[in-house]
Amino acid sequence: MERPLLVYTTFPDAEAALAVGEALVRERLAACLNVLPGMRSVYAWKGAVERGEEVVALIKSREALAEPLVAALKARHPYETPVILTLPAGADPATLAWLVAETGGTNPA
Repeated sequence: MERPLLVYTTFPDAEAALAVGEALVRERLAACLNVLPGMRSVYAWKGAVERGEEVVALIKSREALAEPLVAALKARHPYETPVILTLPAGADPATLAWLVAETGGTNPA
């Protein structure tokens, strides 16, 4: 049975996130990417504590596509080491059917 997948990542700006998201949707690795602007971050990087402004991107897909989706995301991501968190998710039947249909999967029923 198909299971939904939510991927969390960040980008330096909305345009970069949207460009990567469009590529992932066109390749049918994702059904949707949401961009949430205005995030401020504090993070450890190469031995220093940094601050920055970023955008959050939430990618909706399915678990069967986790490996190719992450590979495609890494290949297009502007960060040297992007944070990519894959989160198994639940979904109502209509949402799951939409995810599967838009990413070329098999009927979840």
